[in-house]
Amino acid sequence: MLGLAALFGAVIGALLGLVGGGGGILAVPALVHGLGLPLSTAVPASLVVVGLASAVAVAPRARRDVNWRLAGIIGAAGVPAAVLGGVVHHHLDPDVLLLAFSALMIVAAVRMLRATGEAGGVCDLPDGGVAWRRCLPRAVATGLLVGFLTGLLGVGGGFLLVPAMIIALGLRTRVAVATTLVVIVVNSAAGLVPHLAGPAPGMDLPVVATFALAAVAVALPAGRLARRVPAAVLRRGFAVLVLLVAAGVLAQALAALTP
Repeated sequence: MLGLAALFGAVIGALLGLVGGGGGILAVPALVHGLGLPLSTAVPASLVVVGLASAVAVAPRARRDVNWRLAGIIGAAGVPAAVLGGVVHHHLDPDVLLLAFSALMIVAAVRMLRATGEAGGVCDLPDGGVAWRRCLPRAVATGLLVGFLTGLLGVGGGFLLVPAMIIALGLRTRVAVATTLVVIVVNSAAGLVPHLAGPAPGMDLPVVATFALAAVAVALPAGRLARRVPAAVLRRGFAVLVLLVAAGVLAQALAALTP
């Protein structure tokens, strides 16, 4: 069991370190279906693992690649929107939501595959500056939209943030991935707060600790490696990963809707 926990954790850490996404959406299923933890334990454990791994993965990029102002703006805008999305979630059919989520991911992935060059945009000008008059409204809108979708669909994070930052804000891939990791750390910490009121039942500390240590151990070298990988390769690799996850979500939703 500990070996399996280490393997799953390494995969989560590698995904977060390389492409800034894939952690949250895969960590909970791995903990529940792969390691047999109850959902009440898997959710807070996932937040801890993803938050720690993201913090480690962003460390090599903190000085050169993170746009700290955008991370703050998008994170702040996303918190209340995520709460609203969570409220709306309870009034909609979850299978329809899964279909909407898979469609959204497919559109984002196709846009990323068709994108050419790394010239930057209004929030990441070629000279390193930011056209704040045009960037600020887009950044706030991105934070609101991604936050709402994250709360509405119960998933998101990097899978929504990285494409949004590349497509809507015109960030270079490396900047989008690094800035997303910072936002994930903030969101993970905020999401963990409600779970701190009491101990989670069924907590298997050796398994969770092994899972977390493996994710953190792999996240740092993966983050360093990502800085050496061509931006186009990172962007296309992330797009393919999003398409694969979208296919799985779509199949799950269609199976649930089929009588």
